[in-house]
Amino acid sequence: MIRFWRTFKLGVRSLRLHMLRSFLTILGIMFGVSSVIIMLAVGEGASVEAQAELKALGSTNIILKSVKPSENLNSADGNQRSVSYGLKYLDAELIRNTLPGIKVTVGARDYPKELQFENRILQGNARGTLPWFPEVTNLSMKFGRFISPIDEENHANVCVLTPGVAERLFMHKWPIGQTIKVALEPFTVVGVIESKLGVTTQGKETDVTLNTIYVPLSSSRVYFGEEIVNRTSGSFSRERVELHEIQVQVDETENVLPVAASIRSILEHNHDERDYDVKVPLELMRAEERTKRIFKIVLAAIAGISLLVGGIGIMNIMLASVTERTREIGIRRALGAQRRHIILQFLVETVVLSCLGGLVGIAIGMFAPWLVTRYANMTTVVEPAFVLLSFGISALVGIVFGIYPATRAASLDPIEALRHE
Repeated sequence: MIRFWRTFKLGVRSLRLHMLRSFLTILGIMFGVSSVIIMLAVGEGASVEAQAELKALGSTNIILKSVKPSENLNSADGNQRSVSYGLKYLDAELIRNTLPGIKVTVGARDYPKELQFENRILQGNARGTLPWFPEVTNLSMKFGRFISPIDEENHANVCVLTPGVAERLFMHKWPIGQTIKVALEPFTVVGVIESKLGVTTQGKETDVTLNTIYVPLSSSRVYFGEEIVNRTSGSFSRERVELHEIQVQVDETENVLPVAASIRSILEHNHDERDYDVKVPLELMRAEERTKRIFKIVLAAIAGISLLVGGIGIMNIMLASVTERTREIGIRRALGAQRRHIILQFLVETVVLSCLGGLVGIAIGMFAPWLVTRYANMTTVVEPAFVLLSFGISALVGIVFGIYPATRAASLDPIEALRHE
């Protein structure tokens, strides 16, 4: 142990005598390790953000959306156009009543409407939906309550605000119990939902922070009608869409894909054209996981190449060092140092260099993602495993690429080494 410690100190002292060469030697490992951490952090951040968005949709949910066919546009007269498309109440009833494994089915309609409180006006969206909407979408209440079955049954003039609407319309005023006008119709605020995802690290607002309010589905049909009027400069169009969205919650994860297949069959049978879209978050999650695995393999390959280049650089420098220190090696051998002592000395130098490069690379690799998150508004996640893996790889590179120079140094003939000039 004492001899090992002496050899270790000898190797470190040799490195200190050649500071510039030592620094240039570790550059390859330093940039290789830092690139590994940075790429993994960016990749993991993108994966975490995608998983959060998909998880918010629900792993046991199936989301159906109305899609406007481009060819289904019938002109009533020169300026007034009308079109009918999309999901129907009958679709929701068939799905709810005929398919096994269905836990909840919730339909929703969207109306572009002007929202007003006192002198503040907001161009927003009134979404007519059912009391079970929070259960399906994992929404929670920040203040007050959501739409109740009694509200739905009585076509009540009540609404629930998203945080974005509450902030823009009421500023710092308490919204519960206040009355807002939705396209001049009075609605009483009974609740404000909790922001589900809030603002993403990319600075983008999610769907729950947009200018949306929720009203009973029955009330939306009574007060806003069955048609939606879209106004553009010089003309307007009318659309009849019974349901813009149907959210289906399945009882078990293993039933999601079979139920989704059955839903597609029902919609294909009931619709003459493809005026709907079926999204299955579980399928998206699995596809994202496959993409993540491929992405990690690509990153590992890139990082491996950069570390290989760094390792070759260390080996070349150490081979040059062996040539430069041939006489020193000869003197040590003449004084009684054995081959294993020479091998150990050069291995220590190589491993110390690699580990130093790894530590500096880790510092850069942890600082750079912070800069990316702060100034580029990108999600980055540095896992402890990334740091440990990078340090372990740097030490391994030092051992692997230090063996040949160390062996070559130890194999020098002592007499020939002493003659070397």
